[in-house]
Amino acid sequence: MRTIVRNGVVLDTNTMIYDDARAIVIEDGVIVDVTSGASGSADLDVDVGGQFVVPGLIDAHVHFRLASLDFASVSRWSEVEYGIAMAGLARATVERGFTTVRDLGGDVVGLLRAIRRGAAMGPRVVRAGRMLSQTGGHGDARSGELAVPQCACAMPNDVMSIIADGADAVRKAARHNLADGSDFLKIHVSGGVASPKDPLHSVQYTPAEIEAAVTEARHRGTYVAAHAYTPEAIAMAVANGVHTIEHANLIDHSTAAAVAAAGAIIVPTLSTYEAMHELGAALGMPAKNLKKNEVVYEAGLKALQTAVEAGVTLGLGTDLIGETQIRQTRELVIRAEVQPAVDVLRAMWGVNPTLCHLDGRIGVVAPGAFGDLVVSTIDPLTDMVGFADYQRAHSLVIQGGKLVVDRR
Repeated sequence: MRTIVRNGVVLDTNTMIYDDARAIVIEDGVIVDVTSGASGSADLDVDVGGQFVVPGLIDAHVHFRLASLDFASVSRWSEVEYGIAMAGLARATVERGFTTVRDLGGDVVGLLRAIRRGAAMGPRVVRAGRMLSQTGGHGDARSGELAVPQCACAMPNDVMSIIADGADAVRKAARHNLADGSDFLKIHVSGGVASPKDPLHSVQYTPAEIEAAVTEARHRGTYVAAHAYTPEAIAMAVANGVHTIEHANLIDHSTAAAVAAAGAIIVPTLSTYEAMHELGAALGMPAKNLKKNEVVYEAGLKALQTAVEAGVTLGLGTDLIGETQIRQTRELVIRAEVQPAVDVLRAMWGVNPTLCHLDGRIGVVAPGAFGDLVVSTIDPLTDMVGFADYQRAHSLVIQGGKLVVDRR
């Protein structure tokens, strides 16, 4: 398939400068030319009339498996119900302009297969597979009284997580995920909002357990991402080789400096805490989880400012759950309360591609990149709020050279 997008004001995300009146030529899903004029016929030939053309948006922290905030209902879903819900979330993600995402935990293999063969519409997905958690940690969603395991090697698992205690078990779980096709690994080193058993400020895993996961990831040429809020948990993670810290809402200045010195990356996810604060109760989120959410919600912008002041490299993610994923572009607006718009966009189009192992393929409108484009009536560099209103601002979404959304 050959696609030509004509007369666009195209953003060079390396310089953050626009080029006027450019034509983008896409063949078989890949950009082959960005030129002042394009000749020849095309299967899809679109004149965008001087609108802004930017790369497809990238979300570096999603969970398609977390398909609803009503955790009690989800626990009773069949795999068919999961599939229907996940397919709906995936379609809506692309319709908002997010053509690539990094899934931070849960079994999404079936969804990926459906997207690849065209049975479902969705973004390009880079995945962590099942999350690794200690017993009673953020990834342990078991409720009620737990039977005492008969041996230390027991590794309960579900569609979200593998419960692995001790370095040997973590190593085994890491190897399983990597053999199963995970693009990177996800571990939990502190308490969380959505989990039932762990205090928010708890520290989870030990240096030996973290190091086991990091070693296995490095042997496969990839990295470990860690869910972490508290300074102690964050410092332990980066000291033992973790590459990305997800969230970091309770970080302090000295720990932020340690993250920067280690060359690690923080992926803030501020929109999810706002969404749970505003919508969680109505959507069935339990009161004890809402109480934990208030702590990290109130600390979010301060933590972002602390990371910026320390010079930490930042990616951009959302971590929105189920019904709240409609707020995906809201992350751009919240980040712009602390950072200049250009820095928010560099996090999305400059840092996120590296986290997805897709440098040069996403985040740029250039030859060799996937033909993923958002055409907007509003310039995100000058009006992030307007740009984030995707239903009004985004006139076209093109994924792999195919027209996905046409709001003209």
